[in-house]
Amino acid sequence: QVQLVESGGGLVQAGGSLRLSCAASGRTFSSSLMGWFRQAPGKEHELAAVIDWSDSSTYYPDSVKGRFTISGDNAKNTIYLQMNSLKPEDTAVYYCNGVRKGNPQFAWGQGTQVTVSS
Repeated sequence: QVQLVESGGGLVQAGGSLRLSCAASGRTFSSSLMGWFRQAPGKEHELAAVIDWSDSSTYYPDSVKGRFTISGDNAKNTIYLQMNSLKPEDTAVYYCNGVRKGNPQFAWGQGTQVTVSS
């Protein structure tokens, strides 16, 4: 089993920054891709960033490209999401998870709330 614990969310004004952290434990080696998903009120989860442990390559959807940066420490099973130039539409609960074919691989953690005020 894999346990995921996210932290670092909060309330920030538009244009501000936040850094999210995710500590993973358990059989995380079963996923070479780790990522951040987010779920806005009334919407489904969407992928916000992905990192490939094998070569540290990253992927971002257009909605966050240039503003978000994913990084991680594979030895510590920890990933981060640096979010800059935040917009109100970034408001969501953010979750980390393994990624397989664009979908979450493990059970969700509790997530961390990010609220961006205009």
